[in-house]
Amino acid sequence: MLDDRAKTLLKTLIERYIAEGQPVGSRALSRYSRLDLSAATVRNVMADLEEIGLIASPHTSAGRVPTSRGYRFFVDTLLTVQPLEKDKLDAIEEQLLPSQPSQLISKASHLLSGLTHFAGIVLAPRRLTPKICQMEFVSLSEKRILLILVTSDGDVQNRLLFPGRAYTPSELVTATNYLNQHFVGQDFEYISRRLQEDLQKLRGDLQTLMAAALMAGDEAMRESDNRYVISGERNLLEVEEFSSNMRRLRELFNLFEQQTSLMQLLDLSKRAEGVQIFIGGESGLAPLDECSVVTAPYAVDGEVVGSVGVIGPTRMAYERVIPIVEITARLLSSALTYQARY
Repeated sequence: MLDDRAKTLLKTLIERYIAEGQPVGSRALSRYSRLDLSAATVRNVMADLEEIGLIASPHTSAGRVPTSRGYRFFVDTLLTVQPLEKDKLDAIEEQLLPSQPSQLISKASHLLSGLTHFAGIVLAPRRLTPKICQMEFVSLSEKRILLILVTSDGDVQNRLLFPGRAYTPSELVTATNYLNQHFVGQDFEYISRRLQEDLQKLRGDLQTLMAAALMAGDEAMRESDNRYVISGERNLLEVEEFSSNMRRLRELFNLFEQQTSLMQLLDLSKRAEGVQIFIGGESGLAPLDECSVVTAPYAVDGEVVGSVGVIGPTRMAYERVIPIVEITARLLSSALTYQARY
């Protein structure tokens, strides 16, 4: 438990650090906190805050900086969220129009990025698992075959196969007929399971081709289920904490490309109520150890179907980012609900 004096000094330190990005010294704290305290008293309070892990002292400076634990205490206890400025509210309302349903998800992502100058991310509603309407093998050269998959929602996926030997046109027709006869109208999860069982029963010449098709088809279906849209990743190149650490930047961009880990985090936030804030290691994802993720769920007709969020440094203006995320989620819910009803 912190007394009021310690809370005021901690709040002042974090606000100055967020604004300036430099360790905050006791003299600056004494001035900005407007407390009638000597520099020695401020230093004693800072020592106490450091001892309990809310702030830290960089080796190169006499000032202090917040820790992830300090940010968490600040967000949970000391933060005063500011109302969103009218021009930003108008910008969100103008962009998230129900008359443009196909663009709502990508526009929400761009808005989050543009208004915060960080990375904006939107977890899209889960699609109904598409059924396979057509499969075909097409010979491109002696040892290159094109696998074509057409799904019930009109998606066409093409994958190159390199099965290791040449196949005659008649063999490819036989393989195509086998797939279409047994699997058209099924989703790929069922097809994958059945093909795994059938591989041992197939003739050797078809077995190799089907095994290659199984791997390529599974990859194609995973890629087609691109469940989140991310915008403004390049904004993170301008963040001082990241621009000086190329290893951290590479890890971040690899995380964005992998999708699976981020989707799990966004799925977790989708199941919570209201705005969720993951600070540093709270996300459980190592590349985000120096980041904060602010998320909020959105719904269609009262049913939560996805979440929106912002990824930026732990040194972000939480009082500004939180209402942007919250209102974007609310207006996206409204636009999608209107579109679903009419």
